[in-house]
Amino acid sequence: MSHLSASNEQVDPLLDAFKSGRVFVYPTEAVMGIGCDPDNEAAVKHICQLKNRPLHKGVILIADNYSQLLKYVDDQAIPMDKRTEIFSSWPGANTWLLPKSKTAPEWLTGEHDSIAVRVTAHQGVKALCQRLNSALVSTSANLAGEDPCRTIEEAKAVFGDSVIFIEGETDGNASPSVIRDGVTGQIIRG
Repeated sequence: MSHLSASNEQVDPLLDAFKSGRVFVYPTEAVMGIGCDPDNEAAVKHICQLKNRPLHKGVILIADNYSQLLKYVDDQAIPMDKRTEIFSSWPGANTWLLPKSKTAPEWLTGEHDSIAVRVTAHQGVKALCQRLNSALVSTSANLAGEDPCRTIEEAKAVFGDSVIFIEGETDGNASPSVIRDGVTGQIIRG
């Protein structure tokens, strides 16, 4: 007598890889990003090892929508006079340093009291975040101090088979996202 599985659902290999801590390289607005499950400390540390990036710097989170970022951000601490500027800049290539939540892990924020977050307009990343039902760590795919990779081929030359590559094109922006402080409005990168 054969036994049927309790679930007939198809296993999504990408979601399975995400949940098991695998690292992805994927196109973003301007450059290739490298990312993983933000709740997986080992995966985030693996990215920092691959890039030779100090963990104390923190990483950017990218999402399909703001609700995917809420558990990492102290939404109540965002100044009322900055909220319109922040939220009207999304979706887009605008990263904001926002007050971190009490539960935001140090492996994401590094030594900072804020967390870098972006709601993307890149259709491929939006679809990826929807498929995974999660925000992603999103730092540039490169070794620390080197130029970011702009194509899958460049990223493959740097990371080999140590990551999963998600095919696609960048949006062609000339430079990575602008980074601004959500409390002071100061431009950090841009």
